[in-house]
Amino acid sequence: MENKNKVTIHHLFWYFLIFSILGLIIETAFCFFGNGVLESRKGFIWGPFCPVYGVCGAGLIFILYKLDCKGFVKLFIAGFIFGSIGEYILSYCLEAIYGTRFWNYEYLQYNLNGRICLTFSIYWGVLAIILVKWVKPIIDKLVDKIKPHTRNIVELGIFIFLVIDGLVTIWGIQTYQNRVVYNKVYKPVDGNIFSEIRSKMENEYFTNERMSTTFPNLRIKNENGDEVWIKTLIKD
Repeated sequence: MENKNKVTIHHLFWYFLIFSILGLIIETAFCFFGNGVLESRKGFIWGPFCPVYGVCGAGLIFILYKLDCKGFVKLFIAGFIFGSIGEYILSYCLEAIYGTRFWNYEYLQYNLNGRICLTFSIYWGVLAIILVKWVKPIIDKLVDKIKPHTRNIVELGIFIFLVIDGLVTIWGIQTYQNRVVYNKVYKPVDGNIFSEIRSKMENEYFTNERMSTTFPNLRIKNENGDEVWIKTLIKD
């Protein structure tokens, strides 16, 4: 008899997608009601996605499934530990990929290198309970209702879009960082169509206004080793 609670690659894909969107909504609301500021918390330049939540949420469910955690206490402890580990590792991975930091918890007590903190580790514990007990069953039912052929086509289309979105995001952030931090601007080669397209994208699409609005919390270390917001380095 097939295990209805089994976590497949299809389930993990939809966990990632849905948690990326829900994470963005929750963090945007948290920022607005906590600080009175409505700003973008996106991780990709296109679409309503915050992939950190997608990766951690999907990874957390997979680990909890493998560990067969069912009780509230076990779920909380496992979520606290593995959610924190995942967030810490992702912080380094994103910094390595993008060359900048997306978040820093040094303003909060009991933080570790500003990458994780006690408050958000507790949130991960609570989130583990919510995900396994209520959210996962709902998503599983919805995913299982989609016909396999249709599901495969939809998943492939979304996957291709996300890969392109991620690559364009890396390109955009590197362009933004080079222009604002290092004062490097790409100049097109006359007669080269690809060079002209690149120049048009970097100078007319990845503008300082668009990038600072889409990614307002990007940070980089200055010459003194202190972290500063890239947007504060933009010259009028």
